[in-house]
Amino acid sequence: MIKTIHAIEGLSQWVGKAFGWCILILTLSVSYEVFVRYVLNKPTVWAFDMMVQMYGALFLMAGAYALAQDAHVRGDVLYRLFSVRWQARVDFVLYILFFFPGMFALFWYGWEIAKDSWRYEEVSWNSPARIQIYFFKTLIPVAGFLLMLQGIAEMARCWLAMRNGVWLERLDDVRETEDMLMEETIDKIRTTGSKEGGRRDD
Repeated sequence: MIKTIHAIEGLSQWVGKAFGWCILILTLSVSYEVFVRYVLNKPTVWAFDMMVQMYGALFLMAGAYALAQDAHVRGDVLYRLFSVRWQARVDFVLYILFFFPGMFALFWYGWEIAKDSWRYEEVSWNSPARIQIYFFKTLIPVAGFLLMLQGIAEMARCWLAMRNGVWLERLDDVRETEDMLMEETIDKIRTTGSKEGGRRDD
């Protein structure tokens, strides 16, 4: 079960990092548009569509990655006071009641939207460039599927926590700077405390 969980998390991480390059494309597009618009006075007809689609792709495809990293917003005012087993029980029930119905709807209706978009060979109405957008709309059901897949891994993680009383470690990845600094501070406090304890024993 642990290998399966980590395999799914690895897929979510890979997809999230791959689509993370959308940030670079988005940044370059905005910079280019600002330069040609305000310096050369020759605005493009495609930049706005490019920015919207890159941001949309990044937002959709980063969902499973964020879930794999436990990075989604959590209302944990009471939750953090529970034992690990009770946290796992709460998460397990909430995944069944709320997460999977929502993600199934995203997949199902996203599939219908993407199918219609491909049939009409839909183009953007935001600019005269008429950029094709049906391949971007395909990301809607793909994102729903990846989120459901990662949700299965999260439920398996909850199952293990209910049995063992500890959360399974997540795969290492980039972390927030404040989290790293907090861990370093805690390690320093522990090291200092152990040294002082040793001196007192002497």
